[in-house]
Amino acid sequence: MEMMEAIKEYVAWGPYREALKLPERVTEQYEPLGQGEYNRNFQFVHPVTGKRLVLRVNCGSQMHLENQIQYEYDTLKLLEGSGRTPRPFYVDGSMKKMAHGILVMEFLPGCELDYRSELSRAASCLADIHSVRVGEHTHLLRPEDPLKAILEECESMVKVYLDSDLGQEQMKKRLRSMLDLGWDRWKECDGKSGYECCINTELNSTNFLSDESAGSCCLVDWEKPLYGEPAQDLGHFLAPTTTFWKTDVILEQKEMEEFLDSYFQAVDGRFEMEGIRERTYAYIPITCLRGVTWCAMAWVEYQNPRLLYNPSTYKKLGEYLNEKFLDKIEELLRK
Repeated sequence: MEMMEAIKEYVAWGPYREALKLPERVTEQYEPLGQGEYNRNFQFVHPVTGKRLVLRVNCGSQMHLENQIQYEYDTLKLLEGSGRTPRPFYVDGSMKKMAHGILVMEFLPGCELDYRSELSRAASCLADIHSVRVGEHTHLLRPEDPLKAILEECESMVKVYLDSDLGQEQMKKRLRSMLDLGWDRWKECDGKSGYECCINTELNSTNFLSDESAGSCCLVDWEKPLYGEPAQDLGHFLAPTTTFWKTDVILEQKEMEEFLDSYFQAVDGRFEMEGIRERTYAYIPITCLRGVTWCAMAWVEYQNPRLLYNPSTYKKLGEYLNEKFLDKIEELLRK
């Protein structure tokens, strides 16, 4: 209720209404659309244009950015020509009127991605996004060594669990051992990469909107984009820690290969693809470590009151930190 009151006050603010060409008096209704771990979304209908819009309230930054919401807005502007992302219309990262960043963007229809029947649709979506050329002076962050950057992020996240009195000693040892395996894998990689573009880095099924009637698929959550190689996105998309997050799906090798074949076909020569398949498989186990260490960190955070609490997330944390699931990830790390 406290946030809703803050939103009501914010949307009545003159500069907000002027920027979106809204009538002086508030008549539109802001209804909850969904929330993640760091954002809350609300939908409303513009009373003049009749278009459905999304108001996004940012409550934190996984990237430790001072102006997280501006970073997302700039990314959406960059990708606007892809036709696969929502068009942004307004951003306020000043936090002067409200203690959170605000973004207003286009509402896109559709349902979350079905891994069993819509892999090729997701492949086409990513191919179009990855084909957008990024200028030399991009706002996007670009890690010099992406695999190393992911492992360093894992170290930062797992530290929360390792340093917590709430963490189980056996689990601490297991996580430390798995991270050591990840560093061993990194040492074996040649570090080569080719074409670079805007990558999403968080490709779970709920971030895709598949519209059956239009035969289209879009990607709507741009919280952690980077300037990097397509293989990082592809590896994240295929990783079991990604597919299992909002579903009970872990893709078989054949399905992974079929997805990559569809992706290469959809790219259709728009950029150089040499080495992408091999690099994709290098990212999968490291991406899994990122998912597991995030879950360990989030499990500790969920033991205390937090601004955004998702019961389904808390339940899933236990499934990811289950010994049988960790066995699967460790097997990938040892391959």
